[in-house]
Amino acid sequence: MRGLNGPDRLLSQYRGKPLLINVWASWCGPCRQEMGSLERLAWREEGKRFTVIGISTDDSEPAAKRYLQQANATLNHYIDRALELENMLGAERLPLTILVDANGRVLAKYSGAREWDDAEAARWIGSRLPAKK
Repeated sequence: MRGLNGPDRLLSQYRGKPLLINVWASWCGPCRQEMGSLERLAWREEGKRFTVIGISTDDSEPAAKRYLQQANATLNHYIDRALELENMLGAERLPLTILVDANGRVLAKYSGAREWDDAEAARWIGSRLPAKK
C-alpha cells in the first residue's frame, strides 16, 4: 500500500493485531464527517485493542494528501492503486469500515458514516472482536 502520510506498507504487515480499516475518499462528505471520530477512537483506551488505518480511493494522490493535512490526520493512511484494495475489500459504497481479526479474517463490515468513538460503535466492535485473553 502506498503511504499518504507515512511509509509504504504491505497489508500483511498488520497481521498479529486486529485492524479497523476505513475506506474513504476526499470528495466523500460522509467519509469526511466520520474521520475525526476514527482519530479519537484510535487514541482512546479501547482503541489500543486494534489498529485503525485508512485507505483512500481517490484518483488523485495530491487531493488525498491535501485532505489529510487539512484534517490533521495522525492515523496511517494509504492510497489504493488501480482499485485493487477497493475491489478486494468490497467497497461498493463509501465510507466502508472493515473489522479484521489478528489473523487477517474479516469479522464485520459497516457501510456508511458513523461516530466511531461513541457507545454504539463500541458495542458494534466489542460484539465482533473477541475479548483479549
